[in-house]
Amino acid sequence: MELLRQLPAFVGAVLVIAAVPGPAVALLIRRCSVGGFRAGIPVVLGLELGLYLWVLAAGAGLAALVATSATAFTVLRVVGAGVLLVLGVQALRAARRGDRTAELGVLRVLPRGRRGGFVLGVVTNAANPKAAVFAFAFYPQFVPDGYSLLPTTAVLGVLQVVLELGLYLALAAAIGRARTWFSRARVRRRLDALCGTVLVGLGVRVAAESQ
Repeated sequence: MELLRQLPAFVGAVLVIAAVPGPAVALLIRRCSVGGFRAGIPVVLGLELGLYLWVLAAGAGLAALVATSATAFTVLRVVGAGVLLVLGVQALRAARRGDRTAELGVLRVLPRGRRGGFVLGVVTNAANPKAAVFAFAFYPQFVPDGYSLLPTTAVLGVLQVVLELGLYLALAAAIGRARTWFSRARVRRRLDALCGTVLVGLGVRVAAESQ
């Protein structure tokens, strides 16, 4: 019963956090503006899988490891910053060149097409220390005393994934319907420049963070 009483607060917090623009939203906008709604579906699924991996890690008690190990935190920070910076630079280069045919937002080492979009989504959240810190700090607050940490966290994580799937797929559909507008060269380049700036800024911020 205690867990049920906390669900409204959990749902409200998840909706607020999901609505805050970040790497996930930036990548989804770029992907859908080029390939439409269908191109955004595998990205969303990958993002949620990447997030859920951190949720399970939090439930397994890895939060304490990252909190106490400077090495673990540094590795997580460097990898996450690197991914964000590479994606941001790709977006800025696309904006400068006005390239609308490139597989935007996909690292060259990843598969192309929908499979690449899915892998990109997983990598973006799995290598994002913000997602890790969020999961480690957020979930324990909603696990009542007497409840097993891992099973409870896993169930709450499924709820978050379902909520975010609805929000992100709705966003992907809206962008897909406006694809004609996004396909204009001037709009395309400005969007790439904006997303690239956001991603690079986030990467720099992550790189500069201390434990």
